[in-house]
Amino acid sequence: MNKVMLNISMSLDGYIAGNNDHPQQPLGDQGDVIQRWLFSGEETSEINSFFKLSSVDKEVFDSSARETGAMIVGKRTFDIVHGWGGSHPLANIPVFVLTHHIPTDPPEGATPFIFITDGVKEAVKQAKEAAGKKEVSVGTASVAQQCIAFGLLDGLDLHIAPVLLGKGVRLFDHIGEENIMLKSTKVIEGTGVIHVKYDIVK
Repeated sequence: MNKVMLNISMSLDGYIAGNNDHPQQPLGDQGDVIQRWLFSGEETSEINSFFKLSSVDKEVFDSSARETGAMIVGKRTFDIVHGWGGSHPLANIPVFVLTHHIPTDPPEGATPFIFITDGVKEAVKQAKEAAGKKEVSVGTASVAQQCIAFGLLDGLDLHIAPVLLGKGVRLFDHIGEENIMLKSTKVIEGTGVIHVKYDIVK
C-alpha cells in the first residue's frame, strides 16, 4: 500500500517559514535559508531544471520526486505561491488542495489541481487513489498537522537547514495529545542540510 509522507524543508528549531510570509516573500523574513540546499551546487535536477544542487542533494531530491505520485497542500500555501503559476515544481503529478472555498479562476498549467472541501481524510483518500503504487507527499504544515492528528501520516522526510529561526510558521503545532513515536530509517548529510527520514510507529 502506498504511503503518505511529509516531505518538507525546515529549520533546526522546527519552522518552515519565517514571519510575514506572503506572495512577495513566500518563505517569510529570512526564511530563504531553509530551502538554500535546493541551489547548493552545479548539478541540474532531472525533475526540474530550476534546481541546481550538489550531487548528494540532487539524488535526494530526484529520487524522492520519482517516488511521488500525488501531493496534498493547504489553500494558504496555494495562495501564497499563486498556485505555482499553474505548474508545481513536480509539474505532472496531481496536487490536491485542501480548502473551504474552491477558487473560481485557478492558474492553468501543467499541474492538475483538485480542490477538496470535505476535509483531510477525503483528500488523503483521493490522493492515494491517484498516486497508485507511489507515495503521497504532504507539503504544508497545516495539512501535516491534520494528518498527524488523525493518524493518516506514515512517515517524515525532512530536510533540516542549520539555522535557528526562532519565529515563524511552526511545523509541529496542533498534532494532538499523544506522543508520536518515530523510527529513524535514513540520515544523509548534504550541502548545508541534513536529510532525515522517519517511519511513524503505529
